[in-house]
Amino acid sequence: MTIDKLNAAQVADLHMTMAGHIERGDIPGIVTLIGRGDEMHVDAIGMKTVGGTEPMRRDTIFRIASITKPITAAATMILEDEGKLRLDDSVERWLPELANRRVLSRIDSQLDDTVPARRPITVRDLLTSCFGFGSVMAMPGTYPIQQPIRDGHLGGDGPPHPSLTPGTDEWIRRLGELPLMFQPGERWAYNTSSDVLGVLIARVSGKSFEAFLRERLFDPLGMQDTAFSVPPSKLDRLPDVYRFNHDSKNFEVFDSARNSEYSRPPAFESGAGGLVSTVDDYYAFCRTMLNKGVWNRKRLLAQASVESMTSDQLTPQQRKGTEIFFGSHSSWGFGMAVNIQPDKPWMVPGRFGWDGGFGTSAYSDPKNDFIGILLTQRLMDSPEPPAVFKDFWTHAYRSLQA
Repeated sequence: MTIDKLNAAQVADLHMTMAGHIERGDIPGIVTLIGRGDEMHVDAIGMKTVGGTEPMRRDTIFRIASITKPITAAATMILEDEGKLRLDDSVERWLPELANRRVLSRIDSQLDDTVPARRPITVRDLLTSCFGFGSVMAMPGTYPIQQPIRDGHLGGDGPPHPSLTPGTDEWIRRLGELPLMFQPGERWAYNTSSDVLGVLIARVSGKSFEAFLRERLFDPLGMQDTAFSVPPSKLDRLPDVYRFNHDSKNFEVFDSARNSEYSRPPAFESGAGGLVSTVDDYYAFCRTMLNKGVWNRKRLLAQASVESMTSDQLTPQQRKGTEIFFGSHSSWGFGMAVNIQPDKPWMVPGRFGWDGGFGTSAYSDPKNDFIGILLTQRLMDSPEPPAVFKDFWTHAYRSLQA
């Protein structure tokens, strides 16, 4: 199939639209990439800091937050391809902390009001985010389970804080002390599954999670700037990241580049949201997924594994209550969303990817052989995509017009 090239006028319009967000003060800086077939356009706009003079660059290193999740799922499937894991295996062999689970009678139950889990947690449960535990989308203090999640720094109750998270073994121990929220396989719950997968990968491979990623994905793909921290020699490429205060109408620094939480290796390598990366690094991963697991003629993932990752893996019952994340337009594969309804022009059925809470978005579209990546340093205010996301995807897809 011949893929038409990108529309040059619409590419220019995308630039002007993104520049408008900078000029209005909505966001300090943006790096975008759109690619179709062999054609690619990268655009770096704005500044690395609010009121600063150092411009965003193509090689700026961003905290990519939850678009870490697809990479974690891909690493899991490498182990599955090799027969070291099987999708329907119990994880108890490697994660004994998660054996003999108890489950809350209801989400609002006290922590001792539990019933036994009906079955063990499987690898598939983790890949589909259906192992029974995750982010609670409610105001703090709404349910008893929320406080121990916060106290244990188990993640999922706000933006990542690598410096506060305990080490890997302690993290999984703390998780194992809490009851599940739902029966294994019962319903989708955000975030925690990908962190558990990172622990699983480390224990199955006998290496740190980052070492496995480096050996099996990052080095083969040339992703030299992707890691769980930024070394001193590259810190000048890390921007500040900001939270917008809607009361004062000002940006507040959430994590400064000068003393960043990402300037030192974390105690816990978070598979849910811990990576830093660049637009070109992440493009290499996206292109490999569009190529069904092949990069530069070398196969890194089995085609069947990529097809499983990028197809809808949830039943309607498992998807119940996920509207804040998926609306009616998306579902979940392994570690990423999959569009199932064309609610917006860019929501092409079969398109896959995800968004990150630090203002990142990356999706790949097999139908159009198209990749779009948006990297910013402004925290998202809610699960509802911000205006810059909507404008990026609207104009990115207009670039496909003849």
